[in-house]
Amino acid sequence: MIDTHCHLNDVKAFPNAETAVREAQMAGVEKIIVVGIDTEWSQIAIELADRFECIYAVVGWHPTSAAKYNRSELKKIKEMAGHPKCVAIGEIGFDFYWDYSSLDEQTACLNDHLDLAASLGKPVVFHCREAYPALLDVLEKRPVIPYLFHCFAGDESDADRAVALGAYFGVDGPVTYKKADELRSILKKIGLDRLVLETDSPWLSPVPYRGKPNHPKYLGYVRDGLGVVFEISSEEITRATTDNACKFFNLR
Repeated sequence: MIDTHCHLNDVKAFPNAETAVREAQMAGVEKIIVVGIDTEWSQIAIELADRFECIYAVVGWHPTSAAKYNRSELKKIKEMAGHPKCVAIGEIGFDFYWDYSSLDEQTACLNDHLDLAASLGKPVVFHCREAYPALLDVLEKRPVIPYLFHCFAGDESDADRAVALGAYFGVDGPVTYKKADELRSILKKIGLDRLVLETDSPWLSPVPYRGKPNHPKYLGYVRDGLGVVFEISSEEITRATTDNACKFFNLR
């Protein structure tokens, strides 16, 4: 399995990266992609990728961090994006749930990162919360590059618009939640060939760990939850989602 989105760069949640990596590998997680939310966390992701063969990095500024973003930070992100184990730009996007950054700040940050990704030929990982129509409005006006909607939580119309852009979709702990029938229905409609597994650890823990800190070693619960959706074996889910992740992130 590949955990395509986690935050081992959250040093408070993961004070011992070696232990976290070892436990994940023992649980069948072959590769881990650590995702930045600002320059500091992006740099830690790069450092982890240097330390561990199984770790890759995604670098960029999260929309809730956009109030602190400026063009000088983009230069640092561009430099990190040149690292051989940096596989994407992200997590970028819109967040209309938290009031940490204005729409203008988020839009400027988003467009700068999209331009950077296009110039570097890098795929993009999106964070989007209660903002899918607005984000899709932006993307539909731009040249299409490879997109991944991390922890997809939009409705069927949002999914259709993202599929039309050729997007991939991250599946996390919520696929295991009892009341997530709409999500499961949308994922089935999207199809397994566009889905990848994520934990978003230390957040979004799957059942039976919901409400507790998440960990890459729990990725198997997400896999099994997706297996229920498609009514196929865990092995088939692992094979399909790993192939998808390797294709999207250009992993060998």
